[in-house]
Amino acid sequence: MNVVLDTNVLVSAMLSPGRKAYSILQAVIFGDFQIIYDYRIMDEYKDVLHYKKFGFEENDIEAVLTPIREYGLNIVAHPIKNIAFTDESDRKFFEVAKSADAVLVTGNLKHYPEDFLVMSVSDFHVRFIG
Repeated sequence: MNVVLDTNVLVSAMLSPGRKAYSILQAVIFGDFQIIYDYRIMDEYKDVLHYKKFGFEENDIEAVLTPIREYGLNIVAHPIKNIAFTDESDRKFFEVAKSADAVLVTGNLKHYPEDFLVMSVSDFHVRFIG
């Protein structure tokens, strides 16, 4: 199954090991799911994970980003112009998910249009992780 992880899922996973977001990230890193991204998503991952307020160590950031880069699928997404987003920075995640027929996992469902391929961390965990 193809998945796109919103940046907030990575942040939550790194802040709270052992919780649902962490289990999802582990499953992605271990190859249970195919993570899909594009250059815009990878840029946001890098930028946000380096925010001083989180205090993540460089080696911890690379432990997350390296397997995504190496084993994930980097695509060129089809633009979606006919949907309004309250936060335009979220558009890229939706475009990549739609282009790859992937499930978009997010901690902020309200930021995205209602779509059967957009799931909360909790719903995805219950349905696919157990």
